[in-house]
Amino acid sequence: MTISNAVILGVLLVVLYRIAGTSRPVGRWVETEFVATDYGLPPREVLDSRRAGPPPPEHRAQERQSVADAAWGGDWKAARRYVSEAGDDWDERWARLELLQQVAREDDAWLDAWVAAEPGDCDAATLRASIMVHRAWEIRGGGYAHEVMSSDMDRFRAMLPAAIEAAERAALLDPANPGPWVVMITAARGAQYKRARFKPLWEGLVARAPHHYEGHWQALQYWCAKWFGSDRRMMRFARRAVRTAPPGSPLAGIYLHALGELTARSTTDTVPVTPMARKTLKQVAASFELVAPDDERLPALRHLLAYYMLRSMLYAPALEQFRLIGAWCGADPWRKDGQAVRAFEAARGAAVKRSRVRPGSTSKVYGMGR
Repeated sequence: MTISNAVILGVLLVVLYRIAGTSRPVGRWVETEFVATDYGLPPREVLDSRRAGPPPPEHRAQERQSVADAAWGGDWKAARRYVSEAGDDWDERWARLELLQQVAREDDAWLDAWVAAEPGDCDAATLRASIMVHRAWEIRGGGYAHEVMSSDMDRFRAMLPAAIEAAERAALLDPANPGPWVVMITAARGAQYKRARFKPLWEGLVARAPHHYEGHWQALQYWCAKWFGSDRRMMRFARRAVRTAPPGSPLAGIYLHALGELTARSTTDTVPVTPMARKTLKQVAASFELVAPDDERLPALRHLLAYYMLRSMLYAPALEQFRLIGAWCGADPWRKDGQAVRAFEAARGAAVKRSRVRPGSTSKVYGMGR
């Protein structure tokens, strides 16, 4: 055995010892000795598994309800104003279209009236095309291809060409609007687009909105191994999102979703503990510091960041994320076994124990507002 191989083997043995040899003692310590408030964390009694983060401000919730009520009452003009007031903040504009899509699930007569009255409106046409894609996907379901009934898969694939054509027509109505391109990218993998056919769609989107969050999430799905890419292509795409995320955008969170794709197929629920992975997670954390605290995408992303930092043995940075998260624990890393509070408490306790922070070293209790 060479000296270099011996060193590598020694490092691996230390890592394995730290993972396997300390899990039970840490678990017992969390259950019997961990006092969250000693470490700047909210006590277990106030942990809230109903949400990933605080609810939206009252004025924002009221505005959304008002738009929904107006639409269900037949006033499509309120919906049009709601979208257009987002201007060229394309992420916000898309978020508002997604809300209207939920409104249309209950009753879409108002959307039919909007399209009929203003057939040249790109937002109305984009919304109609997006609903077509989502209805097709509801038939297919979220399982792997071999888990879907052949009749449902046939119906799914038969519906997508019309949805893509509708998005293409919407794109002609406002050439600067990236919304129709997000719809096309979303439909592309279901329509079995090969890479050469997908590439112009991606280029069309980033030419209009180079940092579009939903567009990147949908493209990540295309590039993952279960569709038309590979782990390597997906991770390369995700790391690029981290590098190019502009200040104030949560785009770096795409990397966390890529890690989610890796762990979803893993039987060990582990992530790569490499210098590159650890460095990237720190870059994601730094990027999140510039995102507006009331960005509604941020809480769920912080949960993922804390989760993957903990699994990458970045214990002190993970603890800081738990402090920023506060009492909210209704997020996917903790909910999957139906015991969100218990899983969240165990994770943040492990971050405290393994970071070796001393009690009382942080007196302030952090966290997103309640």
